[in-house]
Amino acid sequence: MTQLSTRDSVTPTSISVDTNSGLLAFYKDMTTRERRTFWGCWTGWALDGLDFMIYPLVAGTIIATWQVSPGAAGLAVTVTLLASAVGGWFAGSLADRIGRVKTLQLTILWFSFFSLLCAFAQNFEQLLVARALLGFGFGGEWAAGAVLMGETVRAQYRGRAVGSDQSGWAIGWGAAVLAQAILFTALPPDQAWRCMFALGALPALFVLYLRRNVQEPEVAVQARGKSAEVGETTGALDIFRGGLLKTTVLASLLCAGCQGGYYAITTWLPRFLTTERHLSIVGSTSYLATLIIGSFAGYLVGAWLADRLGRRPLFIIFSMGAIAVIVTYTQAPLPDDILWLLGFPLGFFGSGYFSGMGAFLTELFPTRLRGSGQGFCYNFGRGVGALFPAIVGAVSSSMPLSAAIAVFASAAYGIFFLAALALPETKGKVLQADN
Repeated sequence: MTQLSTRDSVTPTSISVDTNSGLLAFYKDMTTRERRTFWGCWTGWALDGLDFMIYPLVAGTIIATWQVSPGAAGLAVTVTLLASAVGGWFAGSLADRIGRVKTLQLTILWFSFFSLLCAFAQNFEQLLVARALLGFGFGGEWAAGAVLMGETVRAQYRGRAVGSDQSGWAIGWGAAVLAQAILFTALPPDQAWRCMFALGALPALFVLYLRRNVQEPEVAVQARGKSAEVGETTGALDIFRGGLLKTTVLASLLCAGCQGGYYAITTWLPRFLTTERHLSIVGSTSYLATLIIGSFAGYLVGAWLADRLGRRPLFIIFSMGAIAVIVTYTQAPLPDDILWLLGFPLGFFGSGYFSGMGAFLTELFPTRLRGSGQGFCYNFGRGVGALFPAIVGAVSSSMPLSAAIAVFASAAYGIFFLAALALPETKGKVLQADN
């Protein structure tokens, strides 16, 4: 591995040849700027995961407390994700105009505030509104963070670095499950779920780290400077013009498939374990822990495969694996100990493909439209994926919840598979101000 002339250089002046293809080899060769951005985005996604996963974990309590139907409870997830789709596209466009770092800070403050507001909801309607507003910032955080990380890290490390960052989501999810086990053991359910939402305000403190340590990518600064020099303005609708239209449509379908499957599983799996498998809330914790450990491993292996095999092979392998495991998990008459073990491959295949998503979307769009393109496609997918929790919840009134999860998750992963086949490979693309 050829080394940079200084460990702390702001931007590498040349692209080194990656002779060490190990999963974590990229971290050793990172500059100080790259490492600070890496940990900034990793923590941001961990806090994102913490905030989002609180609701699925307390949904059963809310259903019992306010006598809410499963369909209505699923609607709360759908509304959150639909709002996040709008927020993600808006934040992506904003990131192209005012910068990635500033947009990231604003979105974190936004969703932290509305998570706290959820803790004070007096009825389901108020909670629904607060979750929708939380979703607006939640969607924007991913869009800004993924572009920021993708543009900061060099091409030969981008898949592993952005993918390893994605593993932060699993840590945030695990923190939410741990908080659930502690709070629901120590407090009555009607107080525990409120404390869970109050924890979601903690990400606001992270903005202090971003302000002090994370800088705007130079390629983004240069692109905005060039646009200003020639008087060129960029609009959010430019991603639907010319040769970008096909890319935008296919990438949106890719994101819709991968997120529809993920949300169909993660939203309703806690409910599946407590109803059809007859586990208590605390008793289901170890099953969810196995799922989360598998998810974390999937993110790391997926990050390695994104650079080793490419983005498309990663998506194809994991979409097929996810379909096979989710059908087995929900439909096979498995004893509890086998189901517990099967949680690992379910988390592995059902999450690991996200490791390639940030790098892939970053490489598909030119710098001046990268925020808009990435923000729209990922969050269009989130908006379509948002329909799956509500559909699964509604359909579960006429068929077993396990069957509804299997049908709609498999359909979503099928769309993901087909879109991956239709898109080009982008591994190794060097980002410049005009591409």
